[in-house]
Amino acid sequence: MTPIRMRIGRGGRGRLSARILVSQLAILALTGVIGFALFAFAQRSALDRTYEERAVAIAKTTAADPQIRRAMQDGGGAVVQAVAERIRQSSGASYVVVIDLHGIRHSHPMAQLVGSPVAEPLVARDGQPHVGTDQGATGRSANGRVPLYGPTGELVGEVSVGIPENDVIGELWHELPTFAVYAAIATALGAAAAFLLARRLKRTTFGLELEEIAGLLQDREAMLHGIREGVLAFAPDGRISVVNDEARRLLGLGTALGSTLDEVLPDGRLRRALDGTLTGTDISVLTDEHCLVVNRMPVTLHGRALGAVVTVRDRTELVGLLRELDSVRGLTDALRAQQHEFTNRMHTLAGLLDIGAYDDAYDLAVESAGAGQALTEFVRGRIGNPLMVGLVVAKTTVAAERGVWVELADDSALGADPPQLRLLLTIVGNLLDNAIDAAGDGPPPADGRTVRLTLTEGGRGTTVRVADTGPGIPPGAHESIFEDGWSTRPDRGTARRGLGLALVHRLVSRHGGTITVSEGPGAVFTVRLPDPAVPPKNRFAEALPVGGDRR
Repeated sequence: MTPIRMRIGRGGRGRLSARILVSQLAILALTGVIGFALFAFAQRSALDRTYEERAVAIAKTTAADPQIRRAMQDGGGAVVQAVAERIRQSSGASYVVVIDLHGIRHSHPMAQLVGSPVAEPLVARDGQPHVGTDQGATGRSANGRVPLYGPTGELVGEVSVGIPENDVIGELWHELPTFAVYAAIATALGAAAAFLLARRLKRTTFGLELEEIAGLLQDREAMLHGIREGVLAFAPDGRISVVNDEARRLLGLGTALGSTLDEVLPDGRLRRALDGTLTGTDISVLTDEHCLVVNRMPVTLHGRALGAVVTVRDRTELVGLLRELDSVRGLTDALRAQQHEFTNRMHTLAGLLDIGAYDDAYDLAVESAGAGQALTEFVRGRIGNPLMVGLVVAKTTVAAERGVWVELADDSALGADPPQLRLLLTIVGNLLDNAIDAAGDGPPPADGRTVRLTLTEGGRGTTVRVADTGPGIPPGAHESIFEDGWSTRPDRGTARRGLGLALVHRLVSRHGGTITVSEGPGAVFTVRLPDPAVPPKNRFAEALPVGGDRR
């Protein structure tokens, strides 16, 4: 089967990948800027904390100086200013201010402020260090305050130390370029990844634009759910990726998407036709309610396998009509042959009358009139149902024109109202057709081409046995002959072969019966049907005409 090869138009090439790339680059740039700003803010906060802790450390060093402690306990003095300025200059702080409990400054970088009160209250009275940001006379600074104790351990004031804000900003500007390099590298890597992703998406979507993909999806949904054929698509791993409503109806599938065939269908000819085990075109499959035609086509793109598409068509009504038409044609051929034989008899009768052989003419007329009547009476004597009588007589007449003699066994016995009559008519009709075809093939045997039918009805059910003098069933084929499509003969006329025995087997199995066949020359089919317990479930089988399919 020729695989489906997809060819995708290249109109608008690159548009989708370019749009994806530009969008991702814009996202990367935006996230990079936001990340840079957040990092700068976080780093600024971290530097503020670092410098505040540094200010506290300087303040603790100042508060621990013995000269300042002793001088502050004694009321202050010039020594406090001198020591505080020395510490400020050595530590790089913007100010080191020693304050007594009354809020009076005893040291300050601006000498004119020594002795003046501070604006804010003392916060070190609780004995704990305090940090913050101070907008003082020397500018904005990171501030640290600690309590100041005298030599005797008595609280005598606090020490306030500030580090200039420009030191914090300078440190931040020193670190930001390094982070900017990292951000640029991350953006470049993201851009490369975005470019590769865009190319991959472009290959995955076969170069289609987003609008085209959306349009294809809408068209696909409208097509799948609008056609009268069942459609299934399989991914390369064998899982069902697409299934339309008609396929669900014909195959009896439920939620099948994402499942494999062995998860939703039992083993059989149907599953083998769907998964590609059975090859060929227009594979006929018989289910409980439908006669289906299955076609499977692999799908490839640029040499790459993408799975397969399976179409399923319902041929139930068409097959029934074709089988009925084939049966009518067979009867027409038989009637044409009988007309020819009857014409020959009439010519013979006319010739006898012309030569005056009236007694011979009378005997010929009586013989011709009684031959068919005798056959009908013989069948009626053993079969009480008129429909079955008509079927057997019609099959006997058709077989006779093909040189095959159909015999009804003397021990046959069927009542006027046998159970499961429609089922029985279908089984007998199909088996007789198969036997007549088999017996009519090849050279005739020594005892002639014969088909023997036995119909018996007992207390436990009904038995049908059909034997023929044909070539029989090939060795090892006693199981496969009941599969859909199995046949040893080519199609004849409009009828598809390989359905008759499969139909009989399904009918018998559905009604709890058994069917057996002998191997070797002269096949013998034996069907045993129990008394009916439930109505038949195979609506397709009962809708078909009695004329069966040939082997």
